[in-house]
Amino acid sequence: MKTLIVALGGNALIKFGEEGTTEEQFRNLRVPISQIAKLARDYNIIITHGNGPQVGNLLLQQEATAFISKSPLQILVAETQGQIGFMIESTLDEELMKIGLDQEKLFLTVLTYVEVDPEDPAFKNPTKPVGPAYPVRTKLGQIKTAKGWRRVVPSPEPIKIYQWREIKKLMELGSWIVIACGGGGIPVIKEGNNLYGVEAVIDKDLASAKLGEQIKADILLIATDVEKVALNYGKYNEKLLEKLSVSEAEEYLKEGQFPAGSMGPKVKAIINFLKSGGKQAMITSIDKIKQALNLKAGTHFFY
Repeated sequence: MKTLIVALGGNALIKFGEEGTTEEQFRNLRVPISQIAKLARDYNIIITHGNGPQVGNLLLQQEATAFISKSPLQILVAETQGQIGFMIESTLDEELMKIGLDQEKLFLTVLTYVEVDPEDPAFKNPTKPVGPAYPVRTKLGQIKTAKGWRRVVPSPEPIKIYQWREIKKLMELGSWIVIACGGGGIPVIKEGNNLYGVEAVIDKDLASAKLGEQIKADILLIATDVEKVALNYGKYNEKLLEKLSVSEAEEYLKEGQFPAGSMGPKVKAIINFLKSGGKQAMITSIDKIKQALNLKAGTHFFY
């Protein structure tokens, strides 16, 4: 079977305007996970996911009191890998039971760490939004996004997914659904034979593409809060795209059509994946994952 990577955006768990309660997150997860469970009949599947709202909430909790020690970002990312991995696993278990695949399919959350370059310019220019969106600017270190003002942190490029061999082996066994690269992975730098965590959040779509490159995945599907990629997004002359070549996507990126804080990393991830040998790639909404794979929804990219 082909290997499919499904990269779930933050809205898979917390939708815009929601408080982000545990009940809301479990309810929202049901939409993508029910589709993924059905796709498990025909694909070997890796689920990756964002963690912007969750890691942002942990940062807020730390800032709200002086009575607890402060954990660095890399530790918070590790915490969210366990938190969200549990939520995906438990929802997936229920959905596989509904369709009678619970005895055929096994699943596992892989704690994933990712090498980054300590000299990456992202450390001097934070751009990755985390946490809730505010209607007005509340502090320094925030940027204006389509949803409001959000805190930003460094987001260096992923160089290597360390657990790629383990993940590839599980894919080769054929019965596993793997949850990996949560929140883009735990960012680490390598000095000699030692690895050290660093204060950053890696973009989960870029990490997903890197993982796809390393394990030679066939398909990358990025699920977000819009069905199709658009030119002139939010403007009177907005144009939704059904197909987009890699060369066209690169040109639109240069023109600034896809902002760094939203669609930019997704399109860049697609480009990286296809250039590294991926066979099929698409961006679509959380509720149309299955339709996009059947070529009935989403923006499809080709090399």
